[in-house]
Amino acid sequence: MPKSQTQSVALPRVVDLDALDEIRETLLDALLAGPIDVNASAVERVSTNALFMLLSAAETARKANFSFTISDASTVVTAAIEKLGLAPVFEPVLKG
Repeated sequence: MPKSQTQSVALPRVVDLDALDEIRETLLDALLAGPIDVNASAVERVSTNALFMLLSAAETARKANFSFTISDASTVVTAAIEKLGLAPVFEPVLKG
């Protein structure tokens, strides 16, 4: 039975191709446990692939009936989301 307590995942300063494998594994582990809150406040560099991975994780959580939020997204993260035209799809998960 999944835990009801929200799992917290803090993104590193650099979320690029080199960091994706480790972040993906962390997200997968958290998804198995239940709801997730991803703290993106420390992110200073983010790749497009990382943003799509976060959307994929959000969709996986939704299908499992778990909440998935991205809290305190840094200005770098929000600017990248806006620049790529992804604001409408991120809107349901961005908090704070």
